[in-house]
Amino acid sequence: MILMLSIVIAFIAIIGGFKFFQIKAAIAQQSSFQMPPETVTTIVVKPEQWGTTINAIGTVNAVNGVTVSADLPGVVEQIAFDSGRSVNKGDVLVRLDTKQERAQLTAAEAQRDLTRLAFERNKDLLAKGIVPQSNYDQAAAEWKQAEARAGEIRATIERKTIRAPFSGVLGIRQINLGQYLAGGAAIVSLQAVRPVFVDFTVPQQDIALLSRGAEVIAKSESIEEFGKISAFDSVVDEATRNIRVQATFDNHSVKLRPGMFVEAQLAKGARTQVVTVPTSAIAYAPFGDSVFVVEDVKDLKSGKSYRGVRQQFVKLGGARGDQVAVLTGLKAGEEIVTSGVFKLRPGAAVTVNNTMQPPNNPAPKPQDS
Repeated sequence: MILMLSIVIAFIAIIGGFKFFQIKAAIAQQSSFQMPPETVTTIVVKPEQWGTTINAIGTVNAVNGVTVSADLPGVVEQIAFDSGRSVNKGDVLVRLDTKQERAQLTAAEAQRDLTRLAFERNKDLLAKGIVPQSNYDQAAAEWKQAEARAGEIRATIERKTIRAPFSGVLGIRQINLGQYLAGGAAIVSLQAVRPVFVDFTVPQQDIALLSRGAEVIAKSESIEEFGKISAFDSVVDEATRNIRVQATFDNHSVKLRPGMFVEAQLAKGARTQVVTVPTSAIAYAPFGDSVFVVEDVKDLKSGKSYRGVRQQFVKLGGARGDQVAVLTGLKAGEEIVTSGVFKLRPGAAVTVNNTMQPPNNPAPKPQDS
C-alpha cells in the first residue's frame, strides 16, 4: 500500500509539474504576442488655399407662376396654344362659346340706341319748354342704364376670351375642344422662367457674412447658373435657426425650371489656408472626429520601434468633392491613413500599400451621379 501510494503521488507530481511549465510557457508566449500589422493606404497632407463657401439645398421658383383657369363657365370653342410653347402677355389661349352673350349684346345695343333717341328727343323738347324736367331726367337715366347693360355683356364676352396674364412658358394643356368648363377649372400651367428665383436656407450665424448682390452658383447635374442674392426673409425659423434667402437668376439657357432641386454655393469670405484630407480618412464619432497619423511607435515592453498609428482628434471645416478641410489638429507634412481607419486602434501596427488610393478629387464627376 505504501509503495502504491508513493507511485501515485509521484505520478501526480510529474503530471502537475509538466502542466505547470506548459501553462507558464503559454503565458509567456501570449504576453509576447503582437497582432499582425494592418494593411492601409496613406497620404502626406499639404496645405491648400480654399475659398470659404456655404453650400445649401435650394428650390427653383418662378418669378410669376399660375395655373390659368376659366373665369366663367362655358364650352371650349377654340384652343389657341400648344403645350410647352412660350407666350407673351395678352396672347389668346382659349375662347369659350359666346353665342348667347352676343345675341344678348345685340338686343342690349338696340335698346341702348332706342333710349338714346328718346333722350335726345326729350332734350330738344325740354329746350322748347314742351316737356317737364322729370321726363328729361328719366330719359337720361334709361339711356345710361341701357349703356351700362351693353357694357356688362361686352365684359362677359371678353372674360370668356382667356389670355396669358404675363409672358412665360406654358405647360401641358388640361382641356379639350368642346369640353364644358366650370368657373375656376384649370386650363394650363404658365410659368415665367426668365428670370427665376432660387430659395434656400442658411444658418443664422452666416447671415452677417452675406449681403444683397452677393454671387450665388446653382448646380444640378450638368447645369451651372450664376445669380445674385436679391432678398432675405424677415424672420429666422425658430425650429432650425435658419433664415430663408432668395437669389435671382437670369436663366438665359432656360435650364432652370420651377420645382427643380439645385445645390446653391455662396462665397463666405476671403480665401484661407487649410489642410485637406480625403473624406475616407475621417473617423466620425459622437465624441469627436479623428484621423490616424502614421509614425514610429515604441513598444513599451520590448523597447523596439515599429510602424504604427496615433489617433489624432481634429476640427473639420467645409467639404469640397472628395475632400474635407481640417482646421485644427493636423499639420502639413504628416502622413495619415486614408483607408482602413475602421479597423485601427491607437498604437496598432500598419503596413502601407498605396497601389490603390481612395478618391481625392475636389470636383468629382461620377458616371452614375
